[in-house]
Amino acid sequence: MSKVTQPWQDGPALSDSWRRVWRWHFFAGLIVMPVLMLMALTGGLYLYKTEIEGLAWRSMAVVEARDTRASADLWQKNAEQAAGGTALAVVVPDRPDRAVQVRVRTDHGERTVFVDPYDGQVTGTVGGQGIMELVKKLHSLELLGKPFNILVEVVAGWAIILVATGLFLWWPRKGRDVAVALPRPGNPARRPFWRDAHAVTGLYVGGIILFLALTGMPWSAVWGDRFMNVMRESGLGRPPAPAAASPWSHGKGHNAPSGTGWTMEHAVLQAPTEGPGMLSRVIATAEAEGMGAPYTVSIPADPTLAFTVSRVTRKAEDARSLYVDGSTGRVVADLRWEQFGGGAKAFEWGIAVHQGMQYGEINRLIMLLGCIGIWVLGISGGTMVWKRRPRGRGITPPPAPPGGRGRAAVLGIVLPLAVIFPLTGLSLAVALGAEWLWGRMRR
Repeated sequence: MSKVTQPWQDGPALSDSWRRVWRWHFFAGLIVMPVLMLMALTGGLYLYKTEIEGLAWRSMAVVEARDTRASADLWQKNAEQAAGGTALAVVVPDRPDRAVQVRVRTDHGERTVFVDPYDGQVTGTVGGQGIMELVKKLHSLELLGKPFNILVEVVAGWAIILVATGLFLWWPRKGRDVAVALPRPGNPARRPFWRDAHAVTGLYVGGIILFLALTGMPWSAVWGDRFMNVMRESGLGRPPAPAAASPWSHGKGHNAPSGTGWTMEHAVLQAPTEGPGMLSRVIATAEAEGMGAPYTVSIPADPTLAFTVSRVTRKAEDARSLYVDGSTGRVVADLRWEQFGGGAKAFEWGIAVHQGMQYGEINRLIMLLGCIGIWVLGISGGTMVWKRRPRGRGITPPPAPPGGRGRAAVLGIVLPLAVIFPLTGLSLAVALGAEWLWGRMRR
């Protein structure tokens, strides 16, 4: 009589710990892999933001370089007239043949207006901040609504669980196949081919996925805000305001500065008003202070607030924010990388690497490899599960060991993450509750 092989348990006997971890690796992939693949796709596109925008905006962004620039106040005036709104920020380019970009708030949303810096003429407008802003909001899930940004923390936490449980399953042990470290020839029609593809890909890009998940946490709605507050209160984040300036305030809406980075996000300073603020005066001060282009000038709606000039950087250590009194041109504060706390420096560095900028092209290619790897893992994992499903039935999870056996291995992996990332812990509790309820319903 031939031996009947169970769909989820062919080959050598599996330990209870291995089976339990395998089951949760399956659940983690089922829960977050579709969202993770969406974030990988949008993140991969965003790595090439400069190139994509250069192609999309070429007809509006390229101008003829000349000797003399028009007044920055004329840039602002013409941009506001063209879009029918109020200027929020101005991006001054680092190339003489590129247009100035003016973000304008209108009754129907934001528009970006391109202005020739030499004669002040408008060369074109686009809705919002262009297609890449749409990609960015989809990447952070903000496009689906602000509450969905909370999912970033949940997805990042479960991505870490995926990597940790995957490494546990891959690790060689007595009685099991030798862990796969190199691709082996196989037939794509058979499950072992996809199993090896999944294992090898996870082995080499798992570290990148782990890094992306951890460095993406500062953007999460819950953990990111709490961590930023801890950094501020401990002195490891934003530096204190200069003695001659007012204390830091939290700018919202039109008053929130642009391009200041994670550490200085929403940070604004008061400035004594002696008259109307002028963009041309602020830019003259920034250039006299040696602010390197490209840089963004944020124009506050509140006349008592200083203008913020932030350098558009690629390397974290090039960060600089200049606060200027728009009515006098006086520098209220000049903050640089050296003044950041240790925690802020670590996270600014992590964000720059996450965005593929800190170490040039090799950095970008490694992050792109991680994005591609997520898709390979999603496709290979899905194909493997589909091929291994019980005959005549849909996709089902690997069976759990009897009783609570093997749970220690899972809890050892997920409990530390649940403590560090509360939303991940909450989602884990929901998943455990759902598993228990499903078991009761089946019985």
